[in-house]
Amino acid sequence: MAAPAVRSGARARGAVTDAAGVVILGGCAVWSLVAAAGREARPEGVLLAVLAVAGGYACGRICGSLLPVAAASAAALAMAVALRRPEDGLPGDLPGAAAAGHSLGSTGAAAALLALASGAACCAAWAARPYPLRIALRLLALGVAVTGLALGSVAGFVAALGVLLCSLAAARINRRMVGLAGLALATGLVVGGSWAMAEDALPSGLAVSLEGQLTVNRVLLWQDALDLAKEHPARGAGPDRFGRLSPTARQTPHGDGKPHSAPLQLAAEQGVVGTSLLGAVFGWMLYGLWRSPRDTPVVLTAGASLTALAALAAVGNALSFTAVTAGAGVLAGLATARRLSDDASGGTFTADAAAEAEAPARGR
Repeated sequence: MAAPAVRSGARARGAVTDAAGVVILGGCAVWSLVAAAGREARPEGVLLAVLAVAGGYACGRICGSLLPVAAASAAALAMAVALRRPEDGLPGDLPGAAAAGHSLGSTGAAAALLALASGAACCAAWAARPYPLRIALRLLALGVAVTGLALGSVAGFVAALGVLLCSLAAARINRRMVGLAGLALATGLVVGGSWAMAEDALPSGLAVSLEGQLTVNRVLLWQDALDLAKEHPARGAGPDRFGRLSPTARQTPHGDGKPHSAPLQLAAEQGVVGTSLLGAVFGWMLYGLWRSPRDTPVVLTAGASLTALAALAAVGNALSFTAVTAGAGVLAGLATARRLSDDASGGTFTADAAAEAEAPARGR
């Protein structure tokens, strides 16, 4: 009797998580239209990103339920292949770095895709039963990291390798809540650091060092975004209007009209509500991972990959690429999918779920 009750409880928790996702993503779409109302704004980019996340998440949930190992492996390969799509401007370094006259080679959409691909490969490794297959999939994750070096993306190599190392370390972590809380804190530090940099609130020595890595142009873009956020705190200046309103963006040759920081861009273009919704999306993904029926190593691996993406998006333009937002949705869906085989047999899933239900301190 305990096993059916555990499965029923897991389904109920999954339904709550999915309903929260619908509300949050729907709120992102609706608010972009509200922020654009009565202005010469273009909310299409936000709507496309929301659609990509939702579609990727649904696809990940479905495929992860049917074929968890094959689906995660295919996702890793697909993300690696997406690096060579010229229409997305990949591979490359930090988007907009060329416009600033300086190539950082430290962040960007290519690095984000590498981090997501590495995370998907590691999730597949944890889901695989045969030991040789696990080794092969971890070698695939290592190959993804090496690909970053081959493409000249140091950030891609560091992010992918970091995800692989976090995945290996996850085997020793029993309380997923602690691991996810640490990942959330790391994301908050990166976002807070970029905001402090824009406010010129950091110590002078640290600010000069970071400015040398980020370039003066990027810091000026962040400052313009913060100024717009202060001028339009409620609805923002309107989606896709930053390039026309930012003095730095107008003076940047071959610029793309973006501040290259997702939180600052949302603050400038959609106000405090838009920024809060962006944070809510990330929080929803972490919450879904916490409530996931999958094993803790899978959960923490996906969390590390999404954290790497969030950090890159805080200092770059990664979320402007559909392949990245869709990839994030796919990975989150894979890591929260309830496997049909376990649900039917009452095997690993039931045991894991029962352990977490009876001893949440150990399972989370």
